[in-house]
Order: sequence, then C-alpha cells, then structure tokens
Amino acid sequence: MIVFVSGGARSGKSHIAEQCVLSAANGNPCYYVATASVYDDEMAERVVRHQADRASGWVTLEAPLAIDQAIAQVPSGHAVLLDCLTLWVSQVMFQDGEDDEPPLTDTEALALLGRCLNDARDRNLTLVVVSNDINESPLPRDPNTWRYLEWLQGFHRWLAARADSVVEVVAGQSIEWKAVANS
Repeated sequence: MIVFVSGGARSGKSHIAEQCVLSAANGNPCYYVATASVYDDEMAERVVRHQADRASGWVTLEAPLAIDQAIAQVPSGHAVLLDCLTLWVSQVMFQDGEDDEPPLTDTEALALLGRCLNDARDRNLTLVVVSNDINESPLPRDPNTWRYLEWLQGFHRWLAARADSVVEVVAGQSIEWKAVANS
C-alpha cells in the first residue's frame, strides 16, 4: 500500500505518517528512510527532534538521494516511512553531481520514485511518503524557486495519482482525500 501524506510546514504530518507506519507494522520493526542532509545547526536540531519524537524500534536508513537503494533494504511485508519528498526533490534538483555525474532530470527522478513504488508493491511493503505543501504561501520570484515549485508540485500530482491513500494534515488533523478501497 502506498500512502501520500502532505501538509504545510510544522503541520504534524510526520507524526500522522509515523502513526500510519506503526499501525501497518503489525509488531514488526518500522523503517524510516531519512532524506535530510544535515547542512547547518537548524537542520541538525530538526533531525535530533524527529529522532526523539519517534519511539524506539525504528530502523533509520539515511538516503539523501538513493531512496531506491534504501527501500530495497526493507524486508518484504514491512512498513516504511520516506521522510521527506520535499528535501529529496531539492537535493535531486540542486546536487552538484558527485563523481562527475550530472544531477537527475525530473523525468529520471520520477522514474526512480516509480521504481520505489513498484518495489514496495511487489514486496508488499506499506510505503508512507511525506512531503510539504509549500504552495500555500507567497514564494520568492526567482527562477530557481519557481522551477523547484513546479517540480515538487508535479511530483505531488504524480504520486497522488498512484497512491492508494492521500492524506492532508492541517493543524495536526488528517483529512483523507483519497481512501484505500475496502474490499
């Protein structure tokens, strides 16, 4: 099952997503694919706060870019949280190109995310993907910000179309826009 959880900054979406993973885990370890790169003191504090908020029993896989490789490490039938797509897209877009490799195009990045979804479905994983909805407030008018916004919102639409469930979080409350069909 694929669940997409979106909301504004500090809306409580990570907490809602974690609860979704915990309920799907059925007592198995929960996996957390962390896309954050710690690049300053504020980000380091956020990572520590997120880790402290999670109960023990979570296995963290650091994957600023190679989310497909991290998800491949999750045992079949388990639940995994990918937190967060917002950071991953920015890192894909603005990476310097390690080992002389150019950054991924949006098409290549979508293909990589698609492989993650296919892998999750093939191996009966519950994959919960968190992302920020940053389209709610005025943004700077520079071309890179607009390009990033275009990429991110495109990824959101693409993911929402393929997810089994789409949840928006507002003030810590979840609103399910697309529900899993009960059979």
